[in-house]
Amino acid sequence: MAEINIQRKKSSPSPWLIVILVALALAVAGYFVFRNDTAETPPLPPVVSDGASTPTDLNASKAMPAADGQAVADMAAADELPPTPEELEAYAATDPAQPEYAREGLRRFTATLVRMADRAEFRDPNVNEQRDQLTSATARIDEEGTSLRPGFLAVASLLKAMQQKAYPNEEFAANDLSLQASQFSGRTGTVQEREWVQNFFRHAAQLMKTMGGPTS
Repeated sequence: MAEINIQRKKSSPSPWLIVILVALALAVAGYFVFRNDTAETPPLPPVVSDGASTPTDLNASKAMPAADGQAVADMAAADELPPTPEELEAYAATDPAQPEYAREGLRRFTATLVRMADRAEFRDPNVNEQRDQLTSATARIDEEGTSLRPGFLAVASLLKAMQQKAYPNEEFAANDLSLQASQFSGRTGTVQEREWVQNFFRHAAQLMKTMGGPTS
């Protein structure tokens, strides 16, 4: 009797296994693609500036708001020193017929005297009081209708207090300046009144020059 060779039929792989393998392959490929896309770009080496303005610097400066530039200008103005006695003397020699001659002179003399009053040789309660009165008297000189007479009186009073504290030899000059201030009407409309203001500024500047030197 002939033998019958019976061979078992090979089973085909499960379709689920194929799906899993394909999904796994896609996941691995996606991982590497995603990793390459999100990799950080290495930082560029720092650029050493040679002092020249780059286009970026120029654009940044152009983009600066106007208010920032104004703030810088204000801070610079705040750091300016008041006029020296020599500069005040030069101002006194200018034309007293200028509309703002007296007011501008008071502003300049006030700024310089306030700075001078802070010097060590002038540290005195009376000097401090006269300095405060000067700043108060000239605080509103720009307002319309404000009399200039209190400002001139305050300048003479502060110089007198400073002279008494550290420069006794300048008593005559300080007293003469106080007398001039007491005679000022506060008006600058006539030629005589403008000349009076100019003489007051000259004498005050000369006394301040003397007080800028060694104490007597």
